[in-house]
Amino acid sequence: ECSPPHSRKKAFSAKNTMGADNDDMKKAEVSAAARREKEQSKYRETCDGYIKSGLTGNVTVQFLINRLVSMGCEPPKGFISCMDCGAAKAGGGFGVVEEMVLPPSSPNKGYNPNETGGAYAEQAKIRAEKRQCDRTLEDLQAQIDAQKEGKARLRLLPEIFLCQQHLRNETHAHQSMVHELIHAVDHCRTKMDPLNNCIHMACTEIRAENLSGECDWVRELGSGRMKEFAGHGAKCVKRRAVLSLKANPNCKDKAEDYVDAAFERCFKDTYPFDRHPNLR
Repeated sequence: ECSPPHSRKKAFSAKNTMGADNDDMKKAEVSAAARREKEQSKYRETCDGYIKSGLTGNVTVQFLINRLVSMGCEPPKGFISCMDCGAAKAGGGFGVVEEMVLPPSSPNKGYNPNETGGAYAEQAKIRAEKRQCDRTLEDLQAQIDAQKEGKARLRLLPEIFLCQQHLRNETHAHQSMVHELIHAVDHCRTKMDPLNNCIHMACTEIRAENLSGECDWVRELGSGRMKEFAGHGAKCVKRRAVLSLKANPNCKDKAEDYVDAAFERCFKDTYPFDRHPNLR
């Protein structure tokens, strides 16, 4: 209040500087967002092209789509789509976890009995609004915990997404499509519950890794992971399947055990192919 004029002037100058800095930061954020949107638009265009070429020209993708139709599980339009997966290092994914909020059975559940789910329902709504790739391991754990506590029922909706910015080339995109379509076939032919049954998840991951071509020796050699030629495929399949199981809170602590338990039977299972599709 009683500071001399020169002090007030310096304070005013500092405020102006801070205001300018904030404006510059906002401009930088807007510019970065615009650059990212432009970048992702290019990735999406390329990814959409990969999906189109897979559906129209890749015989393995076409075979699996046709098999789903013959099994009574015709994929809807837009079943395979491209997505901005951020920092998530994956070629794609299968399924969206739907969290159905159940009405409270008693007022001692820790949420408002006069509402369907109360505060928990709000949390579930926030999770549902997230893109699949933005959902964290903590989100999945919260969904699993809610189901165990009787607050929700979970189910896996069969959808396929490709991570548009992580696709290296057309071959990688088509292998990712085949991988996820194997999951779709398994989901169609069995009462698969990979969220809660870790053997189910291990089996479908083993099959998808094995039949997609993602463990091709050329790819493994190029990545520097292949130490010896004999048996490299099985080792690659196991390694990648274990990583997938570790992303499921229900399975992560014993991922290797589940993969080992399912491996012999599921590695040999080439359905719906008569033999391994990559064997000429």
